[in-house]
Amino acid sequence: MGCFWPGIRLRVQERTIAQALRLAGYATGHFGKWHLNGVAGQDESKRGSYFYFYVRGCRVNNSTHTRSCLMRITMSIVASLVACLTLLVATTHAADAAAKGPWKVFILAGQSNMEGAGAIRGNLKRNDGKGGLEYLVKDPKTADRFKHLVEQDGEWRVRDDVFISYFDRKGGLSAGYGSSSSSIGPELQFGHVVGDHFDEPVLLIKTAWGGKSLAGDFRPPSSEGETGPFYTKMIDEIKSVLANLKEDWEKGSGLFSPQPRVLTPFPGYEIAGFGWHQGWNDGCGRKAVDEYEENMANFIRDVRKDLGVKDLPFVIANSGFGGWNQKNDRRLGIMKAQAAAANHPDFEGTATCVETRDFWRPADVSPAGHGFHWNSNAESYFLIGDSMGRAMIKLIESR
Repeated sequence: MGCFWPGIRLRVQERTIAQALRLAGYATGHFGKWHLNGVAGQDESKRGSYFYFYVRGCRVNNSTHTRSCLMRITMSIVASLVACLTLLVATTHAADAAAKGPWKVFILAGQSNMEGAGAIRGNLKRNDGKGGLEYLVKDPKTADRFKHLVEQDGEWRVRDDVFISYFDRKGGLSAGYGSSSSSIGPELQFGHVVGDHFDEPVLLIKTAWGGKSLAGDFRPPSSEGETGPFYTKMIDEIKSVLANLKEDWEKGSGLFSPQPRVLTPFPGYEIAGFGWHQGWNDGCGRKAVDEYEENMANFIRDVRKDLGVKDLPFVIANSGFGGWNQKNDRRLGIMKAQAAAANHPDFEGTATCVETRDFWRPADVSPAGHGFHWNSNAESYFLIGDSMGRAMIKLIESR
């Protein structure tokens, strides 16, 4: 694996043959020369191979190898022979791992705060970029918590075991799947939490639209009145992604593009959980607040029915922007209704509401001052996703 010229390295966004084969259930290895100019974070362990032994930076000048270089090449050849035997055995284990179960599918739905306004790059002129994801991964106070989001060379990590479908944006989970490619939402850390937990690959289907209410736009069929158009769009989008999943897998298209066509059978999928983060629009009027609990409970029941998954684990992240200083009675009413809906007796052990007010960050340490969007603070959205992911795993394990 080489580069055109020193300093021109293989981009982390590019999918290697090893990554494509690994996704298909194969064990992979790289043995020989790995020439990517010795860039930190570009070693083969980051590019899809289970095993690797290689010579890095052993260059030929004027047709002369140094003794050290020859020794390293000899060691590589010997190690390759031994490792190939190891790889042959490991392939069997990899096949077994791929057969453990189907893809785990999680739905993430809601309005603009599920879309995600967490800025990747903060406002340098405002406060030196505080609250942006780039700042958080570099700040010594927070770097350890966020280090898993980046490669050693500082590039955003792209997972090859967690995928996301967000309308026309699809691929391996990474930063940039918020409301735009310059932001994040709860999906980023949620995906890392569930992806680290499950041996099976994970798919996130994100269906979120800004400025939408549960009382109107997402109104569930079981509530009186006309079904909300975005409830219907949500269900249609989920079913469309799932209907094309097998073909995309086999052809290496759509969600899995670009990658070679795979020969292993599609392992199937299981809708494993549903996450909801919404509430601003309903909190703008007393009538919507008063009926929110009933609408939310009906929403849970109807989603389970329409997706055909009885007792589908359901996590609500409450509408906690403003933090513990939130005094608006309508906003407090939405949060109370969200918790009450999750605690309905028929949802025992299958639904929960997570508290998010602890994740509020003030405007002076954030990229913006829009409170209804958590001041665009990436840490807030990261922590919401983290809390939702951990709550989801707890629900699944308790079944």
